[in-house]
Amino acid sequence: MTHQNQRRQTSLILEHSKPRSRMVEGETRVVALGGGHGLAANLRALRHVAHDITAVVTVADNGGSSGRIRKELPILPPGDLRMALSALCEDSDWGIVWRDVVQHRFESDGELNGHALGNLLIAALWQMFGDPIQALDHVGALLGVRGRVLPMALEPLDIEATVTDRTGTSRMVRGQAEVASLEGHVDELRLIPSAPEVPTEVLEAIAQADWIILGPGSWFSSVLPHLLIPEIVEAIRSSKAKRLITMNLTSDPTETEGMTSTDHLQVLMDTAPDLGIDAIVADPTMLDDSLELVEFAQQHGISSILRQVSVGRGIPVHDPVRLAAAYRDVFDGVIADVRED
Repeated sequence: MTHQNQRRQTSLILEHSKPRSRMVEGETRVVALGGGHGLAANLRALRHVAHDITAVVTVADNGGSSGRIRKELPILPPGDLRMALSALCEDSDWGIVWRDVVQHRFESDGELNGHALGNLLIAALWQMFGDPIQALDHVGALLGVRGRVLPMALEPLDIEATVTDRTGTSRMVRGQAEVASLEGHVDELRLIPSAPEVPTEVLEAIAQADWIILGPGSWFSSVLPHLLIPEIVEAIRSSKAKRLITMNLTSDPTETEGMTSTDHLQVLMDTAPDLGIDAIVADPTMLDDSLELVEFAQQHGISSILRQVSVGRGIPVHDPVRLAAAYRDVFDGVIADVRED
């Protein structure tokens, strides 16, 4: 029996505790795709400007607590999903406490050392219900999250990359943790399996969205993997939603070392041609090539908005309020900061 059929048979179990949409009629529906710290930063900003948020999260993590759980249990790696849930916690005392609880990591001399409590909580609920979507909905209800967190696939994935190092030697690297820490130029990126089962909830959210946002985040290990799944790419292409790319504040010292922001946008467009990107958000205080990026975007019919969305002082960390303000301008159509004149 597939995960989809299991959910149909047991959907009533969660009916009393499912997170209800807080969207008021006329407000923006947003789907944010990514993983790790980049997606979490994005969600913390979106909480200020959108009430209908769906986070679609990578499920290829094979390092740390998630990697250990994944080796022991036949479930999706929970770490990136936990971070997304934490980022969407409500600001009440209840939400703040539970946000810290799920992020808590044990320190011990035994097997619990390094495990995040939220990872174990999610794993326990998956075993109880046999369904990751129901488990995540339960955790979301417990935390009082604004929005919904979904995995991009219903089975654990592996990322595989062909990499050329500084000596010109080509090699194959497998694993999200390994790709995220590699040194060299990524020539090709693959997912194993290449066409995994995608939750119907993900496809429905993409179809109903007003805006679909990719980035920021680790480009090859968190952002681009979504664009390697045929069902997700086709859903984005078919959606009425506008597509926004939030650029990173700097190149990663490992997997994207030496790449400009223009290179980032180019490789994304190469990964999913004809995706139909409508706009980009970039921080000119952090990117040396922001004007070149805008010119490149204009050549491809993409609007640009340049805003300081970092915390400042040259620190490559997104400020949720500043990023939210940039998103508000994008959603309101104020996206023509840079013109040829």
